[in-house]
Amino acid sequence: MATMHKNAKAGPSNMKAGKSKPKKAGKGKVLRRTEESQALEELEAAAMNFDVSRPVEAFNELPISELTKKGLKKSSFVTMTDIQAKSLPITLKGRDVLGAARTGSGKTLAFLIPVLEILYRRKWGPQDGLGALIISPTRELAVQIFDVLRSVGQYHSFSAGLVIGGKNLKDEKDRLNRMNILVATPGRLLQHMDQTIGFDCDNLQTIVLDEADRILDMGFARCINAIVSHIPKSRQTLLFSATQTNSVQDLARLSLKDPEYIGVQEQGSEASTPKSLQQNYLVCELDQKLDVLWSFIKAHLQVKALVFVSSAKQVRFIHEAFRRLHPGVPLLLIHGKQKQTTRLDTFQRFTKMSHAYLFATDVAARGLDFPSIDWVIQLDAPEDVDTYIHRVGRTARYEKGGKGLLFLLPSEEDGMTRHFQEKKIVVEKIKVKESKTMSVQKSLQNFAFQEPEIKYLAQCAFISYVRSIYLHKDKTVFDVDALPVEKFALSLGLPGAPKIKLLSKESTKARKNAVKAPPASFSDEDEDSSAAEDSDVPAPAAEDSAKAKNIVRTKYDRMFERKNQNILSEHYNKLIDHGEDSQSDEDFLTLARADHDLDSELPEASDMSKRKLKMLKSKKKMLKLQELGSKLVFDEEGGAHELYELKGDEELRKGDIKAAGREFVDGLKEKLQGDDLLDREEAREKRREKKRKRKEKERMEREGDGSGLAVLASAGDSDGYESPVFNIDSSEDEAPDAPPPKRSRPNSTTQQKQASHSNRLAEEEELALKILQGH
Repeated sequence: MATMHKNAKAGPSNMKAGKSKPKKAGKGKVLRRTEESQALEELEAAAMNFDVSRPVEAFNELPISELTKKGLKKSSFVTMTDIQAKSLPITLKGRDVLGAARTGSGKTLAFLIPVLEILYRRKWGPQDGLGALIISPTRELAVQIFDVLRSVGQYHSFSAGLVIGGKNLKDEKDRLNRMNILVATPGRLLQHMDQTIGFDCDNLQTIVLDEADRILDMGFARCINAIVSHIPKSRQTLLFSATQTNSVQDLARLSLKDPEYIGVQEQGSEASTPKSLQQNYLVCELDQKLDVLWSFIKAHLQVKALVFVSSAKQVRFIHEAFRRLHPGVPLLLIHGKQKQTTRLDTFQRFTKMSHAYLFATDVAARGLDFPSIDWVIQLDAPEDVDTYIHRVGRTARYEKGGKGLLFLLPSEEDGMTRHFQEKKIVVEKIKVKESKTMSVQKSLQNFAFQEPEIKYLAQCAFISYVRSIYLHKDKTVFDVDALPVEKFALSLGLPGAPKIKLLSKESTKARKNAVKAPPASFSDEDEDSSAAEDSDVPAPAAEDSAKAKNIVRTKYDRMFERKNQNILSEHYNKLIDHGEDSQSDEDFLTLARADHDLDSELPEASDMSKRKLKMLKSKKKMLKLQELGSKLVFDEEGGAHELYELKGDEELRKGDIKAAGREFVDGLKEKLQGDDLLDREEAREKRREKKRKRKEKERMEREGDGSGLAVLASAGDSDGYESPVFNIDSSEDEAPDAPPPKRSRPNSTTQQKQASHSNRLAEEEELALKILQGH
């Protein structure tokens, strides 16, 4: 029995014993899962029971997971800022928060940590779909948020994606359904919600709006309304900005449930700007702005500064003009009309530079974290105090020092300083030393005269600035009638101010909706109507008078009525009659089609016969009435001669005809010899090329086919997604095999030799046969 027992152990029973080991491993997995579930429950309870009134300073004191703590430590985040210490204990409980804090106070981490923690505590996985949505107003800010998310959440297993305009829409569609966390701009996100099949937000847990006041304004109102209609109401909503909104309508639109107001300063608070920020403003005339700015750049070459203007066309003009002046410091530009790749490249270059000037519009005014900004210069006044706060907040970030300088016109000083006092923002006035100011007006005039591109950019910059002042809502600060437009145009290098007709929204709408007048015969009244259009009468009144007369508007009339005629090309400028000024200048600029110097003796069309009238309509028959064409050639002295000019008999008799013939033949021989040398060189080059190709082909046949190489894109070119690594078969990328060599055709001489040789053999065989038969 004992022996049988031993044999049983060595037999099948031993195999069963070996299969029992995975069961122990399975028990270990179950035990590990149980421990993880208990840890998550304890973490959830700790977050829910955390005392909000308890002061905390370090991230380790918060009820967050070890993975998040590890990521924070790896990214060198140890202590919390004020907004983080106040908001994180509340947001970790899953409650809605409306937070506001000064610029550069760490609001990004304040909403990224609860996004990671809530999904982690709820065991969010790839099969659960989209769990968190972070919306940013600008593409650059979205990229910045995504980089921080990748840094802090690098130890979590969530899949995160970046969805912004300017990227490949098809690639985003393919990867969108696998994302757990999405950072997006409103426009592209709404496009995916409407067009991408299978993309839904039914399980969304958290939505974050960074720079909420900008997202909730009129520019993104429709997008936000449509996005909110796609997401469930049972979610956590987080709103963060430096200047927060208290509008009941905006909050009701987002369906906030008992939101906590954290750091929201009442109107008149002094905490809107950092304490370490030195704020100044200066007053100068509009035509002196560029002179003062150029003098500032030349006096501060070893700084990193951000210059804000009101429009993209001003950015282009100032950058191109100052670049030609060679200031001695790098100049960059960024605006909303650039391609996304160009904007990101400029953003990264400026971030890495230690000394540079970046000319920008308000696309760079919100949320972007440029390290070590020394100066923020606002060349054009902001539309309101909130815009001023966001602009100047690009410097003095994270308790560092910084300086802000605001340019104001004399007409803007009273209104803007009054708004600063209402917000309790202290901005000190400084004066510009006129002795240190350098003028660039003559240089700009020279550039505009030599380069039409600079002149065109100057005209566009002039128009866009005047238009922006006209469209500003606060008329107590911005008065378009107080602008010295003539001096401003001269300061940009223009010979005069372009004419601009600023129409109200009502008149513009009336012009668009105007019904075209019924066709009528052309009459002399057109001159009166065109004169009414060019006069100072408002456009709607002139249109009403034109409609009353029922006049047909020709294409020339429409061309002359076009706005901003003096920024057209020189060809169109010659068609414009500028009125009394041009008449006093000996009618230099007149209508090209106004008067023709016609011969009064020409017969009228009614006196001509029908056959002649029909002949005038046919180009082929008109050729009979024209003289034969002649082609002229010009000699070295500029004299005109016919192509085949024949000499007269008298000139031929004076000279030696035979000598002239020999001279002509010698000239032809010399020309042919030169052509022969060129032909020989060309033939020699063809033989060399043919030999080179033959050797290259032989070398490739000896070496055989090489293996293909797959080159993957670098990490810097990623559009925000983590792509898996695929094993690519190199056979797909191999070059096609070389075609088999063609059979060489036998030469005709070779064929003849072979034929003659075979004939000779046949004759010899026949002769030998006869000799044998004779014997």
